[in-house]
Amino acid sequence: MNALDKKLNDYFTGYVVRKDLVKQVSSNAAVPGYVLEYLLGQNCATDDEDAIAEGVERVKDILAQHYVERAQANAIQSDIKLRGYMRVIDKVTVVLNEKRDAYEATFENLRISHVLVDSDTVRQNRRLLVSGVWCICDLSYSPNEAKNESSFLLNRLKPIQMAHFFLDGYQMGREAFTTEEWVDVMVRSTGLDPEQLGRRSKLFMLTRLIPYCERNYNLVELGPKGTGKSHVFSELSPHGILISGGDVTPAKLFVNNSNGRIGLVGYWDSVAFDEFAGKGKKPKGDIVDILKNYMANKSFSRGIEQVTAEASLAFVGNTSHDVGYMVRKTDLFEDLPAVYHDPAFIDRVHAYIPGWEMDIIRGDMFCTDFGFIVDYLAEALKAMRPLDFSGNWQERFELHPSLSTRDRDGIRKTYSGLMKIVFPAGGATEQEEAEILETALELRKRVKDQLYRIDETFDHVQFAYRRKGGQWVQVHTLEEDEWPEVYHALDLSPDTGESEFAEQPVAVVDENGKFSNDFAVPAPPAPVAPVEPEPELREGLVSYRENQRGVSYESLFGPYLDGAQRIEIVDPYIRAFHQCRNLMEVMEVVLRHVDYAKSSPSVHLLTAVDEWNPDKQVEYLQRIRDTLEPQDVDFSWDFSETIHARHIYVDDRWDIVLDRGLDIWQKFDSNDAFALEGRMPEMRRVRQFEVTYLRVDASA
Repeated sequence: MNALDKKLNDYFTGYVVRKDLVKQVSSNAAVPGYVLEYLLGQNCATDDEDAIAEGVERVKDILAQHYVERAQANAIQSDIKLRGYMRVIDKVTVVLNEKRDAYEATFENLRISHVLVDSDTVRQNRRLLVSGVWCICDLSYSPNEAKNESSFLLNRLKPIQMAHFFLDGYQMGREAFTTEEWVDVMVRSTGLDPEQLGRRSKLFMLTRLIPYCERNYNLVELGPKGTGKSHVFSELSPHGILISGGDVTPAKLFVNNSNGRIGLVGYWDSVAFDEFAGKGKKPKGDIVDILKNYMANKSFSRGIEQVTAEASLAFVGNTSHDVGYMVRKTDLFEDLPAVYHDPAFIDRVHAYIPGWEMDIIRGDMFCTDFGFIVDYLAEALKAMRPLDFSGNWQERFELHPSLSTRDRDGIRKTYSGLMKIVFPAGGATEQEEAEILETALELRKRVKDQLYRIDETFDHVQFAYRRKGGQWVQVHTLEEDEWPEVYHALDLSPDTGESEFAEQPVAVVDENGKFSNDFAVPAPPAPVAPVEPEPELREGLVSYRENQRGVSYESLFGPYLDGAQRIEIVDPYIRAFHQCRNLMEVMEVVLRHVDYAKSSPSVHLLTAVDEWNPDKQVEYLQRIRDTLEPQDVDFSWDFSETIHARHIYVDDRWDIVLDRGLDIWQKFDSNDAFALEGRMPEMRRVRQFEVTYLRVDASA
């Protein structure tokens, strides 16, 4: 176990599980992840490998003996009759039979219905009345000839969820972890490996959890297929429900006027609409009108009465075009059905997660370390739900006065949700709180910027905040930085004039996720693909945001390498294959800027030894040297155990300081010969990094 695994087991004993164990027991049981982790948590919540192995086998036996498969329904019914008693794991739904004045249960996989349920059981588990809950049930059999009365008797029912949760213990445990550790714990608990995600992607992952801990939160995420958009709503919590297909009736969602029965929003903390996008879909107009009223006022009509509810709504779906096309041609909501492509509906959305920034889920992205049992995490989020953190930022910050009421509501609710998730007991530093607030501003700004394109009546506002008494910090979406020339080209609403923000500070996080001491660092406009070299070389700092595109080694170094004769690259992390591949791409840039009329250039690398596989490292460097030798480039290298800073020295003219070295790219499939990321570096997403260009005085 690593240090974080040990800390989790020390402070949350019995509430953590190794996440790869779920795969070991899930192959033959089509049950939600929280069901499996509940069972694993009861049997494998330990760091002892032998005990874990025994626990896994025990869980497999429980599923083999008690989980009901649809194809075996008749056989299991017969077993209950012959034995007189049996314990089963199945999804149970309860309805009130008014004629019998009794509650009746239906077992989904076992395919039996009209099983009597006592009122106390229903009172303690009201979600049984809506869409069903996975349960462990003890069933017996007693012959019954009465019509519409089942011969099966429910002796005991236990939902697959924790019986007790103590918020104080959860908050006290959080204090033992740094912010970076806790963010990783939360990402692990969703089933993904945080080492595969950047800081920005981690925050988007946590934003997906906000509907579970924030009341009446309206979230949209649209993006490519396979990025895990619906996973947290189908597998993470028994307090949420995922509606497949994206279409639902008002009776099911809000209230059935024929019998007065309250719908999904009255029973679930989170209601998510899967496959919500699709221009060809034609949902009924009345559902849209009721949704708009509920999203704005937290209420809906039931006959002549107004009913309030607390369920948060999440709308997830796939996009049919990439983000560049949508920015240039349409808008980011273009794939919604026509009745939802409505300014009144869109304005009620609190946050828009850019799904195109999330990686398509690969096999190596799943977590194999310890994380919270998802049922424990679900109870923690539910316990935080009544708390209100939405105004905490006012002690340190203020929002720009031009923001509308709905803009402020969206920002506050996203801020509140992320603070509950990352800082459940408070204690955020000013820089950490600024990062959360800035994320909330960006997610709401993405919504508002699309409204400018759709409806001319929306006035432009400034998405900005400042420390009390400090400078205004203007927040941009990443799309705005990547396509600055066209981002507002399709706006219908008139601009309010030239922005009062010329060059403003932004929050900066280093490669380890830690904040700089002063987050007021100038952020020049990002380069746009394809990037043309500037005619005049400039000094200074250039910052790049995580997941930004349009960057290449050519745009970063090319103009500074024109005619270079002596180049020294200092980077302790030219070790693994992908790092040496990065170096080779830099060598390609060198070759494009060689001036053989002067003399052949020399390139010297100073790096550190790969302690895990030094022979392979040397092999890669020798292959680079052999490739460059016919091109009359003298490539050499030395090893040092003391270097830390990363530089590129060009003759006696330039010192290019690289805070991340050459390892600036997010992971991509370099083996796919047809992937644009492999052939066009400017199509890749980058990690957050900075480059400082310093002119060297040769005479000094």
